[in-house]
This record gives sequence, structure tokens and C-alpha cells, in this order.
Amino acid sequence: MSANWQLRSSAFTLELRHRFTLANSSRTTTPTLLVELEYDGIVGYGESAMPPYLGETQATAAEFLARIDLALLRDPFRTAEVLGRVNAIAAGNHAAKAAFDIALHDWLGKVLGQPWYRIHGLDPEQAPVTSYTIGIHAPETVRQIAAAASGQYRAFKIKLGGRQDREMIGAIRDAAATPIRVDVNQGWHDRDHALREIEWLATQGVELVEQPMPVASVDDLAWLRERSPLPIVADEAVQRLVDVRSAAGVYDGVNIKLMKCTGMREARAMIERARALDLRVMLGCMTESSCAISAAAQLAPLVDWADLDGALLVANDPFDGAMLSDGRIVPCERPGHGAVPRSIADPRVESSAR
Repeated sequence: MSANWQLRSSAFTLELRHRFTLANSSRTTTPTLLVELEYDGIVGYGESAMPPYLGETQATAAEFLARIDLALLRDPFRTAEVLGRVNAIAAGNHAAKAAFDIALHDWLGKVLGQPWYRIHGLDPEQAPVTSYTIGIHAPETVRQIAAAASGQYRAFKIKLGGRQDREMIGAIRDAAATPIRVDVNQGWHDRDHALREIEWLATQGVELVEQPMPVASVDDLAWLRERSPLPIVADEAVQRLVDVRSAAGVYDGVNIKLMKCTGMREARAMIERARALDLRVMLGCMTESSCAISAAAQLAPLVDWADLDGALLVANDPFDGAMLSDGRIVPCERPGHGAVPRSIADPRVESSAR
């Protein structure tokens, strides 16, 4: 079976609707590598989205994918074996590995004729609402973005860790009463300051705080978690399955992202391990096209919080797939992960929630 497999990739640049500024970086584009895995006329689509701070590039992703021996796919349904051997090719390259994983899952779902949420026995209506991300901006810009988005989204996620944290929260509150989730991206460095900020945020309709302090500040984070009135969620501290156990006792929950954990299979395993450790789960994303977002959406019914707005932040999304419906990102009825290039999308295929 392996002789006729084809693996193709092409570079693409996602253009963002707004400048995306975090505590430590700022950008207007995200490089991605679009992947096609084909056998017997069936094409599985994958994506490797790579914000520069992750250390991968379109070139390194393409180089990694070129190293995959497609003879591994003599039985593509043996995903544990296939993806385990792909993972062992080289350390790192998480987004490139995710692209292959997503494309393989898409191909398998198409062979089975079902979307993955059905294969997993999940109900997409059980998916939590997604947050809509607002980067670090001047308060007036934050106010404008929040006002424009408040009618569509049932939760906002605001990036903090800059000089005007409280002013940005105040700007959202001037525009809308929408619940807020906060992501500090390791931007606070003093635990007493972090606790004061979180205590104030708890009075502003904030639901949770992601990665308030640096990953290495384990003792301070555990101290903060014991005193925080809001859940503390690991982001940068938890990348892959092996990291989940270390989050127990330090965080209340973990944020799982396909581009960091190497794809759908490991994300599912991370969710299960987090549950076993009594950790809550967020399913997050980078700025990605609807290809990767549609893959993540298949798992959304398993988690407590969703942050799957990556494609909604993109002005030139090359895929048609999961859609925003009543504040949730829900998959369409197509088999696999459901995303297809816009050039071949069938407009008759609608969201499963409609």
C-alpha cells in the first residue's frame, strides 16, 4: 500500500486582521505550511502553523516532512505506530509533526466516511463557547475591537503583561459585559503583583488566567494558585503529553494546542491524562487556517474551555471548514476533519449545528 502514497507541502502566509501583540512579541502575519497526504485519489489535508517564537519555519517543517518514509503507511490505521515513528525521526518539529498527524486523520476519516467527532462518539453541541482573542493594544483600540466583536462572541481572551493591563480590561468593560479570559504569556514576574492583579481581575468578570508567570517560577506559581480566586491555566508550561503530570499542584488546568503537542492523537491523550489528574482543560490554537482549527474542533466536546478563534483572526483563510455558531466553533458534516480548500468547497455542506 505504501508505494503510491504522496506527501506534498506548500508555503503559505496567513495575514492577520489586526496586529497581534503579546507580552514579548508582535506580528501581522503567521507563516504556515499546507500539507496534502494522498493515496488512491483520497487527499488528507494538514497544516503546520508556526508563529516565529516557536522556533520552526516553513523551511524546517518542509525538511522534516521530506524525511518521513511513507512506507510507514503500509497500514495507516495503526496510528500509534505510524505517528510514534514519525515523532522519533527528530526532536522538536512539533508543528510539522502536527501537519502530518492532521492530514493522516483527515485521510482516515474520509476512508471511514465520517467526521472525527462521530468516530470518537462526541456531540459537537457539547463543545464550549470559544473565546475571541484581543492582543495588547492601546485601550481605545481594544474598546473598538471589543465593541465590534461583542455581538458574535460569548467570551473574550485578552493578552496582558504590558504597561496598560487594567486600562485594557476597562476598555473591554466600557464596550461589553462579555466574560473575559486573560492570557499573560509569562508577563508577570513578581508573585505578589500577580496576586493583586488577579484579585482585581476577579472583580471584572474574568473567568481564568493563563500562564501569569514564567514557566520556571514553579514555586511562585504553586503559591499563586493556592491563593488565586481564579483558575490558573498552564500554557507555555505544557507542550506535550509528558508535561501534563508536572502541571498538577501548580496549575488548575492546561491549555492544549495541536501545533505544540504534534496533533490530534496526542491532544486526545493529553485530555485524558489531564482528567485523570483532576486538571481542567482548554483547547487552544495559534493563528491558523480553518484546516488546523477544524481538526481541533473535532475534540472540543471533551474540554472545559475552547480558544479556537485562530482562523477568525485571519484575513485570507485558504480553507472552508469549522464555523462559528452561537459562539462555538463547530465542525461541518464532511468526513475527516471537514476542512477543504475554498476552491473546491461545496457550499451545500453546512455546519452541523445548523
